[in-house]
Amino acid sequence: MSFMNATPPRLPPSGRRARKAAASRITRPGDRFEGYLSPDRPHAGAYDEMFSGDGTVRGPYRALYESIAALDAHDLQSRSQALDRAMVDQGITFSLSGQERPFPLDLVPRVIQAAEWTKLERGVAQRVRALEAFLADVYGDRQILRDGVLPRRLITSCEHFHREAFGITPPNGVRIHVSGVDLVRDEEGTFRVLEDNLRNPSGVSYVMENRRTMARVFPDLFAQHRVRPVGDYASHLLRALRAAAAANVADPMVVVLTPGVHNSAYFEHSLLARLMGVELVEGRDMFCRDNVVYLRTTEGERQVDVVYRRIDDEFLDPVHYRPDSVLGVAGIQNAARAGNVVVANAIGNGVGDDKLVYTYVPEMVKYYLNEKPLLPNVDTFRCWLPDEFDHVMAHLDELVIKPVEGSGGYGIVFGPDATAAELATLRRKVRANRRGWIAQPVVQLSTVPAKVDDRLAPRHVDLRPFAVNDGKDIFVLPGGLTRVALPEGSLVVNSSQGGGSKDTWVLASRASTAERELEQPALGAMSTVDGLVAEQGPELTSSQQQQQQQQS
Repeated sequence: MSFMNATPPRLPPSGRRARKAAASRITRPGDRFEGYLSPDRPHAGAYDEMFSGDGTVRGPYRALYESIAALDAHDLQSRSQALDRAMVDQGITFSLSGQERPFPLDLVPRVIQAAEWTKLERGVAQRVRALEAFLADVYGDRQILRDGVLPRRLITSCEHFHREAFGITPPNGVRIHVSGVDLVRDEEGTFRVLEDNLRNPSGVSYVMENRRTMARVFPDLFAQHRVRPVGDYASHLLRALRAAAAANVADPMVVVLTPGVHNSAYFEHSLLARLMGVELVEGRDMFCRDNVVYLRTTEGERQVDVVYRRIDDEFLDPVHYRPDSVLGVAGIQNAARAGNVVVANAIGNGVGDDKLVYTYVPEMVKYYLNEKPLLPNVDTFRCWLPDEFDHVMAHLDELVIKPVEGSGGYGIVFGPDATAAELATLRRKVRANRRGWIAQPVVQLSTVPAKVDDRLAPRHVDLRPFAVNDGKDIFVLPGGLTRVALPEGSLVVNSSQGGGSKDTWVLASRASTAERELEQPALGAMSTVDGLVAEQGPELTSSQQQQQQQQS
């Protein structure tokens, strides 16, 4: 059934009120949205991105609303099933507790208007520039510490600050080739930074595959919107990686280093390698000799110039880090120090996305760029500061407590939902390790409609835009990964905690000459493969498989 031929949405207002609403092009929730704005819903004070508080459909969502509200229950179900089939057919899965499952994609996209995206784009780029300057500084002169802007013990106590990386200077100065900045929208509708990801931010493959799937199932929706495309991400990434190579290398060889098939993000690693037309390799496919990294191929050894690694620092080089690692390449850090290979993202970037260091990023923006931060942080209490620690202890049952080293939503405690025993245990943990915890007010993440059975209901979302730095320009992919908490009332959007995703539509302005989706070749049609085949090593042991699964 076509959206264009569907029954027009039924609006609750009637009589003069309905005529007034129609005259002013105001629409309100229809049948599929019954109970959507109920005052009894969980977190009723959250900012809804489709509807304003009085039920008026917000401008960017009007055309989308008119299409989706017209669907009956059968249409809704059939469209949703078509999406699920398409995701399975394309092999888009996610590993949860060692089991592969289809990655949930909700059928209602999230929409961001052009002017709002421009602000986000500038804010993300500003943040990346400041963090680049910070990483160059802490692994170089450490001027920011000498000036007292950041306390020295903040850096030296960080688990991901690696003294082994001190003095390694990338050829074009870039350490953050790819970053993912997690954003949330608070009750006032303001985007705030929740955390930075500067090591191996994942999820961009779902951005591209979500779009491809939506374009297959809902081509009529794209005809009604000026949606900016996301299919050129791989070309920007390849350009940045090639630009990172040493200046005397005319045609640099780039590889994607994966932990292996047992890693939860292996699908993304293989997709990016295929779209860029470069080799997807494992550590056992490469070796170092005389501080040069080589790849074993069926045509002999080939020198590697840039390694886009998707394994953690601790497993990257058994010479300097975990000696039992079977995932990395022995000697690769020495090769990087000698300038013979570039590791992207750089070794030691984790000091920049430490959750405690995150609280100081606004100071970094002012210190390095002499600018006012464009994107505010979520208000955060630092338990290692005495006065803020006292506040956290006094309000533990009102706050969200997060471990500094946690990821994937694990270890987070929502004070209002915790039992007295859980709070007592948490209190002891925080007292024992103040450096290891931060606390934030409960931010009622914004909501976007999501399919629940045969209706649409509000579900909380966040946003991870991806930025690529080639040394001259910072490209922010117009879209990003919108993660959605599918259980009612849940504020945890992580896929490892049962979350799903949405296609994120950034609309081009009417005056813009930017391309719109479905005006370019289908995603994946841009791939070229150079034909080299890496030699395969022996079968993995169970301990080797566990190391692959441990990578972020």
